[in-house]
Amino acid sequence: MRRLLVPIATLALLSTATACGGSDGGGAPTAEDGTRQLTVGVIPIVDVAPIYLGQEQGFFEERGIELELVPGSGGAAAVPGVVAGDFQFAFGNVTSVLLAASQGLPLKVVAEGNSSTGDPTTDFSAVVVGADSPIQGAADLAGRTVAVNNVKNIGEVTIRKAVEDAGGDSSTINFVELAFPDMPAAVAGGDVDAAWVVEPFVTVAAGQGARTVLANFAEAVPDLTVATYFTTEQVIAEDPELVDDFQAAIGESLQYANDNPGEVRRIITTYTQIAPEVAEQMALPSFPQEIDVESMETVAELMQEYGITTEPVDVDALLATD
Repeated sequence: MRRLLVPIATLALLSTATACGGSDGGGAPTAEDGTRQLTVGVIPIVDVAPIYLGQEQGFFEERGIELELVPGSGGAAAVPGVVAGDFQFAFGNVTSVLLAASQGLPLKVVAEGNSSTGDPTTDFSAVVVGADSPIQGAADLAGRTVAVNNVKNIGEVTIRKAVEDAGGDSSTINFVELAFPDMPAAVAGGDVDAAWVVEPFVTVAAGQGARTVLANFAEAVPDLTVATYFTTEQVIAEDPELVDDFQAAIGESLQYANDNPGEVRRIITTYTQIAPEVAEQMALPSFPQEIDVESMETVAELMQEYGITTEPVDVDALLATD
């Protein structure tokens, strides 16, 4: 495991602004009082609880940052927002960032987002089926229609790996896109054979009679770093101090979330429509302050194996690491 480098000002000296980095410049707008107004793309799921907690606890304000958190559907949507300059930073799963890097987009990972617990019995990610489904385990997903929030992404990659480990042919799975909030009803109504959901929708689906047949994160890649916060090389080059401050604030936020699971359960009800009783029952991700680089390298290899990328991605080059 490698530690993200803080500060990263030396990286900025090696980075060059590119046309892909957004036409409006890389830095955040600054108010008259010197506060930097930072727009961050997020997803309305439990994974981003730390940044909401950090905003509430004043970790960003203490560093002169005013956050605007903009919800989206997933990392695949966040990448173009960052590249276009709509967001200075965004939260996205590692496959989205790796795919973007394979396409030559000038992204850099600056902080951990969240990780699997590594325990199939307590993890926050699951593939669920209807109560009466004949699907009993990972191998049975072969030949079935499985809903994911984005195709060719973290759900698909980890499901395929787990299915193959169980002896199934993952190339026969029909992956279809659905938004996480729509998945429990789709499973209950038989519109799909199975759905990959993360909390709080694992708990929501269970409440509607669904059952778990696979904990894909925990079973596919040990100690999986699921998602990260990322920016562009242009932001790093033009405002390295902003990146340093963001890294410090999100690191403090991750630590606070890990130390205060009750606060995670509370805060999620403020940015989603999840009822407090569901929030109390759901499994939580792990929120370490360090990225597990080896797990990202494994994901990069799987993406190439499954034809999502054509060339291996240099994970070290994507990270601001020492």
